[in-house]
Amino acid sequence: MILRCPVCQGPLEVLRSRCERCDVTVEGHFRMLEFNLLTAEHLELLRLFVRSRGNLKEVGRVLAVSYPTVRARFEELLVALGYEAAPTDGGGAPQRGAILDALGRGEITPQEAAARLRASGAR
Repeated sequence: MILRCPVCQGPLEVLRSRCERCDVTVEGHFRMLEFNLLTAEHLELLRLFVRSRGNLKEVGRVLAVSYPTVRARFEELLVALGYEAAPTDGGGAPQRGAILDALGRGEITPQEAAARLRASGAR
């Protein structure tokens, strides 16, 4: 589903819904829930978080990523839901998570990860 206007990036309003089985169409103004705006990755993280009863360490174990990475992804999820403001410091937490993920997958060396973390200002 396209959620943003391709011209101005404003939110699109859902006006029509149709049943594939019987072809009934309902028209009106339908409110989108905040969860409808999440990416597939964010939805999967949210499902896993609920299934893990809110335990971020368990989420990290299932995803095979470090706790700081899970924490950074969860912070991104909160921002996507509009529960927290986006970081104004250049997004250090999400970038830190990506660097740590790359390190965990063996794509970069520990020295390269440290250099990237220093360069990004991520703590």
